[in-house]
Amino acid sequence: MNLRYQSWFEQAKKDMEWAKDSHDRGHYAQTCFICQQIGEKALKSYAYYLGNEMIKSHSIVAIAKATNINGEIQKAGQKLDLYYMSSRYPDAVPDMGIPSDYFNEDQSKEALDLAEIILTKIEQAIFKPKV
Repeated sequence: MNLRYQSWFEQAKKDMEWAKDSHDRGHYAQTCFICQQIGEKALKSYAYYLGNEMIKSHSIVAIAKATNINGEIQKAGQKLDLYYMSSRYPDAVPDMGIPSDYFNEDQSKEALDLAEIILTKIEQAIFKPKV
């Protein structure tokens, strides 16, 4: 078994610390982006755990489908995937604005909650399998 899955999962957990710190400092757009990354990295960890090393997508939903995950993780991914571009690039928001002008505390908190759902479910699937 490729142990690379552990590295991906550990990075996702470290990114969660970063996301919480960014949220606490009022960096809401950045928090939304890193929460999408947390979901992506956690799911890539799961893909490696399953022995699937060919998943190259940045979409949580696409990775969830490729690993046959549905339900809560895929629902969380649908929301988080919206932040992949829109939370980073000025041309992804209207009126010559910047992402930091468009993201708020509620969105950031929801993104944290969604990323936590994905992290918890993947941790349970990989490290605490049902007996």
